[in-house]
Amino acid sequence: MTPHRTIDKWIREHPAKMDLIFGLFIFLVFGVISGVAFSANGYGYFAAVLALAQTFPLIWRRKHLGFVATVIVLAHLLQVLTMDQMMPSQVAVPITVYTLAAYGKRWQSMVGLSAGFVGALLGSFRYSYLAGSQSLYETVASFVGLGLVVLVAWTFGDLVRTRRLTMQTLEDRARRLEIEREQERLLAAADERSHIAREMHDIVAHSLSVIITQSDGARYASEQDPHIARETLATISQTGRESLREMRRLLGVLRSDDEASTHPLPTLTDIPDLLEATRKIGLQIIFEQDGSARRQLPAGAELTAYRAMQEALTNVLKHAGPETTVRVTLHWDNRGFNLQVSDNGRGAGALTSADAGQGLRGMIERVALYEGRVDAGPQAGGGFRVNVFIPYTEE
Repeated sequence: MTPHRTIDKWIREHPAKMDLIFGLFIFLVFGVISGVAFSANGYGYFAAVLALAQTFPLIWRRKHLGFVATVIVLAHLLQVLTMDQMMPSQVAVPITVYTLAAYGKRWQSMVGLSAGFVGALLGSFRYSYLAGSQSLYETVASFVGLGLVVLVAWTFGDLVRTRRLTMQTLEDRARRLEIEREQERLLAAADERSHIAREMHDIVAHSLSVIITQSDGARYASEQDPHIARETLATISQTGRESLREMRRLLGVLRSDDEASTHPLPTLTDIPDLLEATRKIGLQIIFEQDGSARRQLPAGAELTAYRAMQEALTNVLKHAGPETTVRVTLHWDNRGFNLQVSDNGRGAGALTSADAGQGLRGMIERVALYEGRVDAGPQAGGGFRVNVFIPYTEE
């Protein structure tokens, strides 16, 4: 860091010490000289007291700005009323005007500027015109000169004030942006955790339901027909491998290197494969598709529809009981995509979307992201029904 930057940093970090040094310098150079010179010039200790009152308070010019300005203004007013000569200590006037403009409130700044002009007018009239040393024209010229000094001091102070407020605004904005970025990061992390939790639930719950169902079937079939048991075990193996592959892909998104899996996410075109894999378990599925897409759904919406069907079929496997028939209907209209999964089972009669478990809650959250809705509940004639609607969106 260069020396001038080091000095500037120290000045900014130690304003009280800087005011002390500056105030003592003004007092020693101008206050003491004024007091000694005018005390010997017939004014006695009164001049020394005035010089002290005009310069020494500058030590606290920012810490007690209003009090310091009041003392200095009264001291100069007293000088104008009692003395017919200007003193070097009156350099405190532009310093005080500058300080009020730079660090005071707005009204203090304007009062300081007005007091400076009034002081310039009174001083010019008192020390020039009344003293008889100058004509009225020269007195006006003196007032203009002193007024310019006051105006320049106020202008520089106001520029410092504007710069300081601008820097504070920028710093506050930077802090707010940092806080907002941190909040966005936390929200994004929470959303990603929720997304991963839903994905893991969908994959694990469906795969384990298939594996458990097939394992029970293989256990009973092995006693009657070993060939059926071998086919069932093959289905279990295939389901386990697919589940493991999906888990690896899902965990791959948490990796930051180039080894993360790029396996494509499921879409609506993968629904027939899902239904076929579920049929192999022994579940009877009637599939119907009505209409065609007006335009393609977003990739995330297609994944949501796929996971919703996967979750609905998983619930059938877990709750509907044996010899259950499932009707799956995909319907496209001018508003969006409709998915309905209904069964004639009897194990989920008390389960609704209001008291849903993790699976249905995840389904509702997924669909809500695309402004869709989920209606789930038992049917009047028995069984359970899940209706999913996802509208067309521009996103």
